[in-house]
Amino acid sequence: MMKRLFAAVGFCAFAGFAATPATAATTYPLTIENCGATVTFNKAPERAVALGQNNAEIMLLLGLQDKMVGTAFWPNKVLPQVAEANAKVKVLTVEFPTFESILAQNPDFVTAALPTLVGPTSKVAKREDFDKLGISTYLSPSMCALDDMSKDKSGYGNRSKLWNMETLYKEIDDLSQIFDVADKGQAVIADLKKREAALRADAPKDGKKLSYVFWFSSPSPSADAYLGGKNSPSGYIADLLGGTNAITTETESPAIGWETIIAANPDVIVVTQVDRNRWELDKADSKIKFLNSDPATSQMNAVKNKALVIMPAQAMNPSVQTIYGAEQIAQQLKTLGLK
Repeated sequence: MMKRLFAAVGFCAFAGFAATPATAATTYPLTIENCGATVTFNKAPERAVALGQNNAEIMLLLGLQDKMVGTAFWPNKVLPQVAEANAKVKVLTVEFPTFESILAQNPDFVTAALPTLVGPTSKVAKREDFDKLGISTYLSPSMCALDDMSKDKSGYGNRSKLWNMETLYKEIDDLSQIFDVADKGQAVIADLKKREAALRADAPKDGKKLSYVFWFSSPSPSADAYLGGKNSPSGYIADLLGGTNAITTETESPAIGWETIIAANPDVIVVTQVDRNRWELDKADSKIKFLNSDPATSQMNAVKNKALVIMPAQAMNPSVQTIYGAEQIAQQLKTLGLK
């Protein structure tokens, strides 16, 4: 199922980039305000490292593969429409890279998707570590809105307002200006906005709001499950599809026990496919098998009604894949007669 869905979405995404009015070339020096920091570029970077799948995929969609000397942290396989371009770029690791492995690529620019990659809770290096070496950095604006990071054991923090695509559009626009490919940036944004509007327009009009749980993964069946929090991109997907997130905590990526999940009793459970294969329950099929076989989870409405749908885990992160994930859920809900 995932292969068919990805193929359909990938083709539509590639074919969907419409022509946009010409955008002015970048004038350097370019100064950008980014997550509380002021970053100035005297010219377009030549040796970029993208830490995080979202950042890498944005750069690939912008046609910047020749400016990329490394990527890292890939929960899922790359979007099909940029797979050929991505094959030309070195993958440092699908997990957290070391600071030394990044520096070995002699980068002049590092862009990061998550605070655990470059930020106050980073497992790799902090922003000032790159600043000392004269390496410019850029953090995804979607993650800058998080607060109380120190109180969240996942390292992501809390989100007090529902995430939306505007911060992602800003990220695409910023990166396109940094690399002087503003026309391409506007084309990518226009395509995503078109998809977003189509999903919103296709939401149920009968007033019925399906409740969702988005399950990223778990270390084991007995362990807490990492879910999408109330205001995370998962909550955004639920809202976009005319539903609600059954998880009400503002923690971006909460670890929640199964008793609490069972009590929430969602109408739909979104199980993700995580291609890194760190844990057995990274696999969507393993999640579904557990939900159906466990005496307690099998009694939830979503399980009894076979309302278990699959999407890539990366769609739960603020990313270009969030819209594609929502499209895949919508297709499966129609097949199940729930939409």
